[in-house]
Amino acid sequence: MNGKAEEMAPLKGVSLILAGVVLAMTNFMVVLDTTIANVSVPHIAGSLGISGSQGTWIITSYAVAEAVCVPLTGWLAGRFGTVRTFTFGMIGFGVFSVLCGLSSSLGMLVACRIGQGLCGGPLMPLSQTLLMRIFPPQQRAQAMGVWAMTTVVAPILGPILGGTISDSWSWHWIFFINIPVAALCAFGAMRLLSKVETPTSMLRVDRIGLMLMLLWIGALQIMLDLGREHDWFNDTSIVMLGLIALVGFLVFVAWEATEKQPIVDLRVFRHRGFTVSVLSLAFAFGTFFSSAVIIPQWLQTSMGYTATYAGYATAFTGVAAVIMSPIVAKLSTKADPRALVCFGILWLGFTSLLRVHWNSQADFWSLAFPQMLQGIGMPFFFIPLTTLALGSVKPEETASAAGVMAFLRTMAGAIATSISTTAWDDSARVSRNELVSKLNTDGTVNALTAQGFSLDQARATIAQLVDKEAFALATSHIFLLSAIVFVGAAMIIWLTPRPRRAVGPGAAH
Repeated sequence: MNGKAEEMAPLKGVSLILAGVVLAMTNFMVVLDTTIANVSVPHIAGSLGISGSQGTWIITSYAVAEAVCVPLTGWLAGRFGTVRTFTFGMIGFGVFSVLCGLSSSLGMLVACRIGQGLCGGPLMPLSQTLLMRIFPPQQRAQAMGVWAMTTVVAPILGPILGGTISDSWSWHWIFFINIPVAALCAFGAMRLLSKVETPTSMLRVDRIGLMLMLLWIGALQIMLDLGREHDWFNDTSIVMLGLIALVGFLVFVAWEATEKQPIVDLRVFRHRGFTVSVLSLAFAFGTFFSSAVIIPQWLQTSMGYTATYAGYATAFTGVAAVIMSPIVAKLSTKADPRALVCFGILWLGFTSLLRVHWNSQADFWSLAFPQMLQGIGMPFFFIPLTTLALGSVKPEETASAAGVMAFLRTMAGAIATSISTTAWDDSARVSRNELVSKLNTDGTVNALTAQGFSLDQARATIAQLVDKEAFALATSHIFLLSAIVFVGAAMIIWLTPRPRRAVGPGAAH
């Protein structure tokens, strides 16, 4: 192709509106799939006969695959064309959604979720790129505003849809609902966006860097997912995975630092503002995302909540986030972004402390209110942090820096989920042992038998009570640790200098 495509006028009229809807729907669907499975894990685990901790692999596998594919987006678009890459990604996402819904084993479901993540990873940045391409300059800000709203609203609806579908029909339908959307968007892209295809060229790809990245990330994630079940480093296979991850990472860093066209441009880390910002982002987002996985599991497995009501309780976070986003966007132009980020992350730590007081007797609003309060801090955290990070690099490095941010944010969520669910289970096991020693006594058994319980019923009642209280205590412990991590992430942001330049709209994504 030649450079004429670059000069082609944006779309107009109905075609422009329909194309904008296609791109917004695509972004909505991809973001929705990051949260829709969170409340469905107990349903999936029960259906496939696996543990809850194994069920979280469904979430982490998608996140890791998506993270791995994000750095490849620029190469794919340059090699095959932006529209063509977008269309094939959408088709692949739909096909793997079908296969996810048809999965009858954990292995098949995880493999198909990886396929979903690989196809869905490029769709979010490509939808943004195409929006900027089809809309005239004077309408791009409004278009990006609508696009950003889909990014904010999708995580709110994800838990609600996931819970309602799992309770009303079957967990398989949380994947099948993607099919008509994927088909419609793929068809719309072929019909409406072919006129704005970008030029292609025989770009080389950093194959060695890509293979090294897949090696160390895959080894690390498998080690984290399997570690608890294999007694961690007392098992030879876990030790080997740990060594592969460590050596692979070191070789990857060395290679990427010297490669002329790296798959991940590590040179952006020479900017102190960027490095500190993404470090703060990784810790804060990882802690936030892992809590969004643990809370629905606790509500369903220990508190007797249906998936639907667990979805309602967790979705309140997004409500306040939507309200506060435009306010924070205005404040970002006036206040020191470091102060805004520090406030936002400390606010997340404050809401984590509110959850430390959760117990097995908490009612719905005691659980939902901290979620709503948490949403107030989310825009203070995300929006100014992007300004700090991307404003610290050179203008020509913005695309690379945004890709690295997206990669690390998604990886942080996956890794933190694996670590936190393991810590949650371990804490529950310790709490259970302590409670058993106090409750499973002759006095407790005699008190229950005096009320008409048989000996077996008394022991079953004690066991049920112990399990419920153990997971409540474990949940409190996790949120206490979360509050500590949030405080640390908030404080280190002051190590970054003020950003040297403004960042364009939508660069966060």
